Amino acid sequence: MIIAAAQFTSVPGDIEANAARMAALVGEAADRGAGLVAFSELALTHYDLRLIASDPVGMTVTEDDARLAPVREACRAAGIAAVVNAAGRAREGAAGPTISSFVLGPDGALLTRYDKRHLSGEERKLFTPGGADGRFILGGVRFALAICLDSSFPEVPARAAADGCGVYLASSFHDSAERVERYAELARDSGLPVLLANGTGIGSCGPACGLSGGWLPTGERVAAAAEWSEPVPGDGAELVLSDVHEHITLMADPE
Repeated sequence: MIIAAAQFTSVPGDIEANAARMAALVGEAADRGAGLVAFSELALTHYDLRLIASDPVGMTVTEDDARLAPVREACRAAGIAAVVNAAGRAREGAAGPTISSFVLGPDGALLTRYDKRHLSGEERKLFTPGGADGRFILGGVRFALAICLDSSFPEVPARAAADGCGVYLASSFHDSAERVERYAELARDSGLPVLLANGTGIGSCGPACGLSGGWLPTGERVAAAAEWSEPVPGDGAELVLSDVHEHITLMADPE
């Protein structure tokens, strides 16, 4: 299965425009043979905590939010899945919204919602942490979900490997190439192929560096998007693709 990370600079606060851009990138990824495309942290609104705090209803989405319809329709039309990261509407009984990955299947239906478990200091002022690991199965492969700071905790990829996951998907808004390079070590330590969708543009924590990519379980980087350093015309959209190969064990003893 070919999987893709989509890197583009979101329009701050414009969910409709960003959803339309995502839908177009879903179609482009499918045209290039991908079965799944992942987007960066808070790509649906841009990583702007001030904007989300100023409108915690308008800037958050639910699993069946009408504003996600273009992405759902693109998934159905192309027959691929999408990992859309957004500010999730607060779950029943929760104190506040979440930073969430909504995984839409090839039929456009929700496969799972994962809420970020490890929040930074500024994020904790606005968001509620999730309480469960993110998992879903697509094409016979079990995927693990992580969002930015989650990947700084070695137990997160370790649990994914122990749980039988075959691929580690991360949506992030990292600001430096050094931080992105740590995914090579994560891949080696966990023994999992890794796909990172990283943000671009100026966010609440400063500029995100781009460099979305894929790593083999050996730590070898096999796909890389451009590094983002300053505003350029357009949204700098780019897709990086990586092929996930299932490991087949051949046994000499037929029993």
